[in-house]
Amino acid sequence: MGKLSKRNILWIIPIGILGVFWYFYGPQKDITDNEYITYVKNYSIENSNKSLATAFASSCQNPYWLYFETQKGQDVVEFKGDCPINNKDAKVNVQFLVDPSKTNVKYGAMLVDNKMQEESHRDNFLLTLTKD
Repeated sequence: MGKLSKRNILWIIPIGILGVFWYFYGPQKDITDNEYITYVKNYSIENSNKSLATAFASSCQNPYWLYFETQKGQDVVEFKGDCPINNKDAKVNVQFLVDPSKTNVKYGAMLVDNKMQEESHRDNFLLTLTKD
């Protein structure tokens, strides 16, 4: 094996740096089962005995629950599924923000077919799902 030339070193260093960035910031495996997801699934909206997991499972197809932490440290649980909106199925994403002590759940963003919805539409959708 020959000596490393300056030219080879100038190729190896950037490739090594890219490898390190890919390792730390590249695609991550989805977290689909942890205590935050369990807490949100068992959470009931005010004036309802139905949990969010039961409500989504009874109305939506292909339910998928996902946990992630934002860059600011906020714990987020996201529901993805095909749910009835205006009498037709649409791809729905709803985010739930969980406080670190797992005592409260706030409603986050809601997307229907990748379009952001207003808070009032999100709240009406969740209330309709959890009606007894």
